[in-house]
Amino acid sequence: MPNFDDDGGDRKLCIIVSKGTMEWATAAMVLGNAAIGEGIDLHVFFTFWGMDAIIDRRMDKLKVSPVANPSMKIPGTDIGMANMLAGLPGMTAFASSMMHKEMKALDVPPHREFMQMVADAGAHFWACRLTYDMLGLKKEDLWDEVDDVISASDFMELSDGAQIIFI
Repeated sequence: MPNFDDDGGDRKLCIIVSKGTMEWATAAMVLGNAAIGEGIDLHVFFTFWGMDAIIDRRMDKLKVSPVANPSMKIPGTDIGMANMLAGLPGMTAFASSMMHKEMKALDVPPHREFMQMVADAGAHFWACRLTYDMLGLKKEDLWDEVDDVISASDFMELSDGAQIIFI
């Protein structure tokens, strides 16, 4: 049974963000914010499509894709949304709009604001060197709060002894 009275101490959490959709980026920030609130040292490593969450020109445009998402339901029902319906033009925009509305109603801040809150609380954000090079990015393409671009080997060193969550 975990000791929920632990004050964080020298605990470290590393979150790997590999998907750049609204729900995955939000999940990372919810977990990260909880860790920071518990005094846990937080490092978030963005790789592959997760880089959209820290590319400055993209981070305010994260979407939810209903296609190939078996948990996506027709709004107001428990009926799963068929891929044929989910793939219709405008469905991604509709799903994204609905998710924004639901998160706003729960006082979940927009992605950039949530990231800034977590950064201001002491989190460290890292971009994956391989993905950065593969996408032809430059430092000015990244959100200002990104600490640096590091390799997978650097991340192995950084995450030594940490709890790791892959999103």
